[in-house]
Amino acid sequence: MSSILVGAVALFFLGMGLFGLVAPRELIRPFGIQLSVPEARAEVRAVYGGFGVAVGALLAWTALSASGDLRSGVVVTVAVSLVGMAFGRLVARVVERPSAFYPSWFYFWVETVGAVVLVSCA
Repeated sequence: MSSILVGAVALFFLGMGLFGLVAPRELIRPFGIQLSVPEARAEVRAVYGGFGVAVGALLAWTALSASGDLRSGVVVTVAVSLVGMAFGRLVARVVERPSAFYPSWFYFWVETVGAVVLVSCA
């Protein structure tokens, strides 16, 4: 069962990453960010795209074949990364006070649930 859950989180990262590589403007649009220069689109492709694909691939490999300490290390590392992103959204809540549920709170919950799922699989 834990491999299926890790695989589900891997699919999320892979989907986000591929979307970031192919359509960086669309990925960022819900946040109100304009990507008007090639350097900005390259940054989104790198951070959301390339990083997302790499983490998704690592989690997929972990779900399919890793075991023991390596599996636990990968899963906990990605979980901590998700906690860091969710924490950043909490800080934004205090400093900026985003009013709408989507996208900020939606992704806060996606990241929090993803972290909990991964920790339960470690």
